[in-house]
Amino acid sequence: MASIYDFNATGIDGESLPLDAYRGKTMLIVNVASKCGFTPQYEGLEALYRKYKDQGLVVLGFPCDQFGHQEPGDEAEIKNFCSLNYDVTFPMFAKIEVNGAGTHPLYKYLKHEAKGLLGSEAIKWNFTKFLVDKDGHVAKRYAPTDAPESIGKDLAGAL
Repeated sequence: MASIYDFNATGIDGESLPLDAYRGKTMLIVNVASKCGFTPQYEGLEALYRKYKDQGLVVLGFPCDQFGHQEPGDEAEIKNFCSLNYDVTFPMFAKIEVNGAGTHPLYKYLKHEAKGLLGSEAIKWNFTKFLVDKDGHVAKRYAPTDAPESIGKDLAGAL
C-alpha cells in the first residue's frame, strides 16, 4: 500500500521534491488558486505555518486551475502573487490537476484516504485541505469553507 512519503511533486521553481522530505512533520496540503473567493485564506494558511512550523507543521500549496479558471497564471506569476499579496513562505508547488484523468497521484491518494461529503472523492473547489499527521496518515479532510483558523484546534493533537 502506498504511503504519503512515496510521492514526489514538482516545486514551484521546477525542482522535483519527494514528500519523504516532510517525514515526521504534520502536513496541511491545500489546492490553492489566486483568483478565488477563498484566496484570502492564504493569509490564514501562512499564519498557521508561522505559528506552528517550529512545532513541526508544514503547509503545502498546490495551485490548481480546474475550478472556474481561477489559477490562470504560470508558476512564476503564482509565486509572485503569493509573495507580494500574502507574504507566503510555506512550500508551493507547480500547478496540478486534482480531479479527472490527469489527477496528480498525490491527490488520488489523498482523496482515497479521506473522502468528502457523502463518501465522495472528488475535490469540490479550491482550498480543500488535507491534514496529514506526523506518522504520514491522512487524518482529516476540510472543505473550502473551513477557514484555516478553524483547523488550529485539530493541529494541537496532530503536532
